[in-house]
Amino acid sequence: MNPYPLFNGYPFTAIVGQDAMKLALILNVIHPSIGGVLIRGHRGAAKSTAVRGLAALLPPAPVVGDCPFRCHPEDPALMCDDCLSRVRAGETLIGAVRPIPLVNLPLGTTEDRLLGSLDLEHALGHGRRIFEAGLLARANRGLLYVDEVNLLGDHLVDLLLDAAALGVNFVERDGISFRHPSRFVLVGTMNPEEGDLRPQLLDRFGLCVEVTGADNVAERAEVARRRMAFERSPETFAAHWAREEEEMAGRIAQAMQTLPQVRAPDPILELAARFSMSFETEGHRSEITMVRTAMALCAFRGIEEVSSKELYQAAEWALPHRIKKHGLRQAEVDTAKLRELMEESRSAPQESPQDGSQVQKKKLTVL
Repeated sequence: MNPYPLFNGYPFTAIVGQDAMKLALILNVIHPSIGGVLIRGHRGAAKSTAVRGLAALLPPAPVVGDCPFRCHPEDPALMCDDCLSRVRAGETLIGAVRPIPLVNLPLGTTEDRLLGSLDLEHALGHGRRIFEAGLLARANRGLLYVDEVNLLGDHLVDLLLDAAALGVNFVERDGISFRHPSRFVLVGTMNPEEGDLRPQLLDRFGLCVEVTGADNVAERAEVARRRMAFERSPETFAAHWAREEEEMAGRIAQAMQTLPQVRAPDPILELAARFSMSFETEGHRSEITMVRTAMALCAFRGIEEVSSKELYQAAEWALPHRIKKHGLRQAEVDTAKLRELMEESRSAPQESPQDGSQVQKKKLTVL
């Protein structure tokens, strides 16, 4: 039986070009700790089409069958307060397998709709808290898509990014609280002509990818050709791309399984730090994101150890929106400078650490 049924939308693999955007999305679902991706580009560049198509390729996940928060049936770290209480009381949670959700966050969202809300009157009157799940609960262990994220209120963006960073949504009202896991791949899209995000918020996105329309006649004609074929008969078009979709779904699933075996040696960590320092990025998110992205690249390509090649590619997406003293419009990664740093790293003598445990501790902290 085919575990990846045909999607009733436009197939991910049928999107013409936009390789950087597609790969950045794939790497985030392989390694969600990358921190999501911000896709910047003008209208009609297949941003939302790619996000919807990717969701259809992801393998289903085990969940607690009667839990609205999609808790993991065996991992306490991925359980809400209610599921934890049931486990501690000796109850066996009934598992189920559900598709990965894709949740859209509308611009008019309120704080209660995003975070969820507690029914205070019911809690006071009946002694039992009732939590109404919000969008963060629905997106748990899935994808949360925010179109035109630059037009979303700063307060909501702050709450959204805090939940993404912590992996937990905590709601409290008048001394009554509820906690549930909130782990999702955050995908934000925006049109730069409509304004930018604040630098503090830009830094919270793991990767940033610029997309543009095709710049040659043949490619633009192919975009139109495929779109018209899809509109004539979505089922026929999906069937035509079924093999490519299944192959891509298999590659993603395999990469998710092999990611824990990918190694990032100490020289790679040092090179990531060199990249960040040379481009004057603030904080340490850039090097951590670079290494995680490079590891996901290796898992996707079937490589066991990160090299400077993967780190170089990761840097092109992890650095631009973090470059110090530059607005995102002007921020560009000097690829020649990256290559120079790589060559310097290869020719420099490697220091032998006196205490191997220090290196191992350093690796675990970063990854």
